[in-house]
Parts: sequence; C-alpha cells; structure tokens
Amino acid sequence: MAVCAVRARYRVIVIGGGHAGAEAAWAAANMLRGQAHSIAIVTLRADAIGAMSCNPAIGGIAKGQMVREIDALGGLMSLASDATGIMFKMLNTSRGAAARSPRAQCDRHAYARYVRTALGSRQEIDIIEGAVEDLTVERGGDACRCVAGVVIRRLNDDDLQFVGADAVILTTGTFMRGLMHEGERMTPGGWAGEAPSTGIAKSLRVLGFELGRLKTGTPPRLSKGTIDWDDLESQVGDAPPTPFSDLGLDAAGPDGFAPPLAQTSCRITKTTREAHEFIRANLHRAPMFSGQIESVGPRYCPSIEDKVVRFAERDSHHVFLEPESYESDWVYCNGIATSLPRDVQADVVKRLPGCAHAEVVQWGYAVEYDMVRPHQIDASCMARHIAGLFFAGQINGTSGYEEAAGQGLVAGVNAVRFARRESAWALGRDLAYIGVMMDDLVTKTPIEPYRMFTSRAEHRLLLRTDNTADRLTPIGMQLGIVDTARAAAFARRSDALRRVRDVLAGPMFGKRARRPDYTVETLSADAGLTPGVHLPWGVLETALAEHQYAGYLDRQRAEVKRQERMERRAIPSEVDFKAVTGLRTEARNALERFRPATLGQAGRLEGVSPADMTLLLVALERHTRS
Repeated sequence: MAVCAVRARYRVIVIGGGHAGAEAAWAAANMLRGQAHSIAIVTLRADAIGAMSCNPAIGGIAKGQMVREIDALGGLMSLASDATGIMFKMLNTSRGAAARSPRAQCDRHAYARYVRTALGSRQEIDIIEGAVEDLTVERGGDACRCVAGVVIRRLNDDDLQFVGADAVILTTGTFMRGLMHEGERMTPGGWAGEAPSTGIAKSLRVLGFELGRLKTGTPPRLSKGTIDWDDLESQVGDAPPTPFSDLGLDAAGPDGFAPPLAQTSCRITKTTREAHEFIRANLHRAPMFSGQIESVGPRYCPSIEDKVVRFAERDSHHVFLEPESYESDWVYCNGIATSLPRDVQADVVKRLPGCAHAEVVQWGYAVEYDMVRPHQIDASCMARHIAGLFFAGQINGTSGYEEAAGQGLVAGVNAVRFARRESAWALGRDLAYIGVMMDDLVTKTPIEPYRMFTSRAEHRLLLRTDNTADRLTPIGMQLGIVDTARAAAFARRSDALRRVRDVLAGPMFGKRARRPDYTVETLSADAGLTPGVHLPWGVLETALAEHQYAGYLDRQRAEVKRQERMERRAIPSEVDFKAVTGLRTEARNALERFRPATLGQAGRLEGVSPADMTLLLVALERHTRS
C-alpha cells in the first residue's frame, strides 16, 4: 500500500482509517468506480488503517446482523472477517430466527492487512499520511454554509496545505482530544501508542457544533505461553462455520464454507471473590471512581471495577481468553476492561484461574474522547447546518466496530450523492438494523455510547440475518455499490429461493413444515436439495423461516404499512416550530433541537406526545396550503 502525494482536490475526503473510515472510502469508491484519485483517506499512520483497536472480533448480538447488511450493500467488513476469521460462531441458535447473530474471532493483524490491501488496491483511493488541522467552510449560493475542504499537516512537515473537496467525512474514532487513563497516569492519545487529534475538535467548536465527551476502555493482554490452558473450559466454533458474506455462501461446496485461516478455540476463566475484594480495596485509585474520569462509558460493556460495584452480590464474572493472532502470542482478556493502575491489574490477573503465572504484554486503559451530539446530523450522516460535511462512527456517540462501519457506509454513499447533487439516501427502520441505528441517533439524546441490540428493532423478524441480501442487495444495485460478482450471486440465490418457496407451497409440506421441530436439515432431506450442490447455502434457512413465521411476518408488514403514511410525510426544513400554536414547551424544544425530517421521526422524539403530533399535523396542513 503506497502513501500518495496530496492532490489539490478530491470528490470525497475521508478523515480517519478505522472501521467507519474504511467502509466510507470503500462505499465511495464503489460509487465512483473507475474514477482514479477521486477519494482521499487522511490518516496519521497508513499502517494503522483497519486496526482492531479493542476486541479482535466482528459481529455478535445484533452486530452480526449489521455486518450481514453491510455485506448485502457491497461492503468491506464482511469480506475481511471471512478472510481472517479464526473462530466462527452463530449465537442464539436455541432461539428464534430473529435473534440469531453471527460472530467471528479474527486474526487482528491479518484483518487490518486485508483492509489496507483492499483499500490500497483501489485506483479511486489515495492514502495520505497527515493530520487535519482545520475544516474550511464557505457560503453556498443559497446562503447556507458548505464544506470546501480541509487543511492538512503532513507528517514530519510543518507546512500546512489546503485540499479542496466536494464532501468531507469525519471518522475520528476515539482520537478527537483523546486522553488515556491508566490509574493516576494520564496520556494524550486515541489508543495505546497513538497521538490524539486536536485540530478538528477546535475547528468544530468554531463552526458552532455542540460537542460531548464519552469514555471507553480495553482490557489487558496476556502472553499466550504464560497461561495454564489445560484446566480451562474450551469454547469451540461452529463446523462448518457460517460466513458473513453472501459471496462465501454462494461459493461454498457441499461441506460448507471453508475459512482460509486455520480455526482455533477460546478458553473461559472467571474472576474470583478475592479479586473482587482487591478491586474494592483499590477503587480510590480507579479513575472512574476517583473523579479523574467524568465522562460516561458504555453501560453494556462495563469495566471490571464497575461490575464489582454494580453487581456486588456476584462472586465472579466470566472472562474469555481469546487469541488475537497467529502472528503474535497476545491473548485478549474479554471481560476485564479496566483503567486500574498496573500493579492492581497485575494482581487481578494473577487471581484468575489459569493465569497465576501469566505475563501482561499490554495493560488495560480507558480513553476519553470528544464526540458530536448526533442531533446535529440527519439520517444520511450529514451535518444539518453545514452541507457536505458528514460524520460516522464514534464521533456520533456510538460504540463498536460494526456500528461504525454501518455509519461509514451510509456516509460514503451520501457523500458521493451530495457531490453529484443527488438527493440523500437513508434506510428505514423496517429495512435494516443500520436504519434503526441512524433513526435512533437522530431522534434520541444518547447519554452513553450507543450500542445496537435486537431489542431496539421493532420489526426484527423482518430483519433476520438470513434475508439481508433479499432486503438490501437490490437497493445496493440501484445505488451502484454492488459489483457484478455480488449481483450474479444474488441472482442465483433469488432463483433458488423461488424454487424452494414453490416446494414448500406443495401438499407434501404445508402444516408439517410449520412445526417448530421441522428443521432445515429435514427440509433438505425431504426436498432432495443439498446446499452447495443444488442451491447456495442459506437459501433453505430463509425459505423455512418465511414459511414458519408467515403469520407473524404478515402482521409486521401490515404494521409497517400503517406507519408508512407518517414516515412519508416530510416536514419542510423551513417550518418554524415556535409558531405552532398549543405545543408544549418540552415538545417544542425537542422539535427545535432535532429538526425531524418526517412526522414519523417527530413522533419518536422524547417529549413529543400524541396531542403534540395532532397539533403538528394541523400546522403542516396549513403550511402546505399557504
């Protein structure tokens, strides 16, 4: 991957090369296919592009659904995960189809290398090492402010250079005024060994953005050779594994998907009562409890010191020991994220079964960082008051690689559409978990890092992992982000799915195939259809889910149809909510703050009641007549 010279102008500039930045650049390159040097990725270090800064895993509950959606829209994360996964597991297999979520433990170094190679191979993308010191904005023809470009300081060079752009995407991750905490020790940085970004935060404040501050954390890493593995419970992956990408499902033979890398397993240990007592005795040295950290961390991924306090009745918590790579002996301690001092961390690790002699190769730490309050963006990821400026990832207050990548894809598509003077594109809550996330971000005020769960999606039976291609690949084809190979795979899948639906409609199946004990394996045997031989993998799962959940699916589709009227009714940007007679102050403030694009979004705002919605609808009717 070559670092490029800086050109005077690009169609799209992506700031940051993490999961949001990588997906944004990839989506933009797919839309600008064949247009060389049209996109720039600006990053402090080119060799850090695609890095898995925390857990070396992709997917999980609801997150796996988002990766499948990214794949259906021609994304990169699914391909990188399938190519570098070292343990694949489908979660929630004992539950219904809506809850099942794929996850893959990946080789950290191989994953980042795959992403760097993929981006570096695109003629559309230039990779620039440097820091963005300022954002440049100018007045547009209609008096609105519009992004004009960025000011870059190249590495080892004090000179500043202006680079013009039609659109700019900010994907700063945890680097915007990042500050790392390890006990009493504080170090500026976005993650271990990396400097923070300071210029962008200052520029955003000058431009009038409201910023917040959040916190995340990471656990210590151990040396694999110093752990006593024999006495620990093993957790193995699925055989055959389920890939994230439909390309993997399409290419798999009768034995199923064959991962390129050798498969491994994880081990499970747990914290002890003695470790908990030791942590409690040292809480005064924990930045979260000493007052050193004032920002809020993710509720559903708490540090071990937070767990010990919040769940005081528990004597232990599971810790998953996950190998990070075949290229190193680092082991990720999933479950003990911490910002405690090193001596306390060392003592806690020694008290884990199997880890009495374990050597810590990287200490855990917390990092505080700036974010942009997401009420200032719309569902296309574009800033409401500066046209052409987009935000994606943790800068919007989310947590997780998958959430970041989903936003990156949305921002990348819309940045190109903006540059082409095309209308913005957004996914609805009934179409994708990505759509649920974007709608949540622009209608709610997050007080902690936002994480996706299946429970956030009211139409989750429509948003299963098995039907992502059917929902989204046709949309991706219309947008121009799906290549010919994926379109051909989708055509084969669609043809096979029609055939299986016809089979299930026959008299031999009917009620029998609707029984809960009627499985995909039973259907395969009864119909004489072998995945990987007669049809692509995954088709039988979709057809059987549609057959068994037909009544529930019909009800959810009917509910979506009832809500369409509100979702389609746009609220003109010039509407003055202060002039709407009768609105309660709480509702008026919420409408002014979030500026909902539709009546549906307005109805989901906190503080807006059904009575307020009636008044708003009357006001919109008057506005339309006038």
